Amino acid sequence: MRGEVKRREILDWYHLMENLEKVGGSLKRLAQARSLLWQGKLDETQALFEDCQRHQAHCFCQYLRKHHHRIINYAYLQAEGICSIGSGAVESMVKQSDRRLKSSGARWKPEHVPTVLAHRCAYLNRQL
Repeated sequence: MRGEVKRREILDWYHLMENLEKVGGSLKRLAQARSLLWQGKLDETQALFEDCQRHQAHCFCQYLRKHHHRIINYAYLQAEGICSIGSGAVESMVKQSDRRLKSSGARWKPEHVPTVLAHRCAYLNRQL
């Protein structure tokens, strides 16, 4: 394997927007929040909901605080082509791995599955 690889988990845009939409209320406020979050501006986004009495707004602000370390400047990453801001590729790979593990005629011992998956991940990350 190569030297230590630094990685940073990010919250994918789809799930962030899914939680924002739960807030409901003013469409203008939601559009402003979407724009601010796209730029990674968490404090400004939370300020939009300070005077909002909706329970959903309070829950969303708690969600932002909980995941603040995973919310980035999505606009920058997309403009620079640094990484995907969605979870589609990861979710697709999980489904592919699941299909391979359930191949017709294949016999897998449950204790061997983590090793196989670790090797597959290392291969895909060019660490082998």
